[in-house]
Amino acid sequence: MNGDSTAAGALPAGACDCQIHIFGDDARFPPRHRNPLYPTPAATIDDAQAMHAALGVERFCIVQATVYHTDHSLIFDALSRLPRDRVRAVAVIEEDVTDPALQRMHDAGFRGARFNFQKKFGLVPSFDAFHKMVARIHAMGWFAKVFVGPAELPEVAPELVKTPATIVLDHMCRLDFGLGVEQPMLKHLLEVMKREQTWVMLSNGHRSSVQGPPWDDAAPFGRALFRAAPDRCIWGTDWPHVMQPVGSIDDGALVGLLRRYLDQDEAALKKVLVDNPARLFGF
Repeated sequence: MNGDSTAAGALPAGACDCQIHIFGDDARFPPRHRNPLYPTPAATIDDAQAMHAALGVERFCIVQATVYHTDHSLIFDALSRLPRDRVRAVAVIEEDVTDPALQRMHDAGFRGARFNFQKKFGLVPSFDAFHKMVARIHAMGWFAKVFVGPAELPEVAPELVKTPATIVLDHMCRLDFGLGVEQPMLKHLLEVMKREQTWVMLSNGHRSSVQGPPWDDAAPFGRALFRAAPDRCIWGTDWPHVMQPVGSIDDGALVGLLRRYLDQDEAALKKVLVDNPARLFGF
């Protein structure tokens, strides 16, 4: 379900959805991952824009879907047809990416690269490769988007402080909400967030919830992270919610959950949806 702005409440002008994935026809844009975890869903850039129109979202970031690995043809195609002041993209790269390839991405609107340390996706880089790639994208003014779960956080976190690059932690590090806010992993994450170059996405609370809609157990986690770093929090729908039943997630309800993270504070909502993304993406 797409949801709508009437259910979620009107969003501030310039609101940004900082993570969506898009998919195309397999004949034209075939999956490139050697062992994709899910079939490509029917979720085109046009579908994404319809969802955003219903929510009142004006800006967004397309994050490379793992099924396409390092083939960014679909995102390049989408960016070529979209206004530059409304959209950015995040790549998936390997150590052998060339400088001209990175420059082409930058010129098209890419502003970050994603590094996935969750082993189930089969894309985990070595720390040596991670640092080499992050150094290269940092020189271009890009950020590193890091997808790490509680199992990997203790090992990965010390590596993050070794780079001067901006780090964006995906999806609240997929903490186990069933363990409550006193759990060591949340305290660890809050320590990591003290680093001024570390950001976090207040997203996927519905996936980490053990209670189901309206995901009340997610609210204290989002609230704690926002209070720890209000100028370094962003949000995204993660549309089209791969590996979840089609149509099972109401994106308007996800906006409502974000509002609960922020205690219904409109100034905080503008910070997370407008001001912080504008700084991070260069809108």
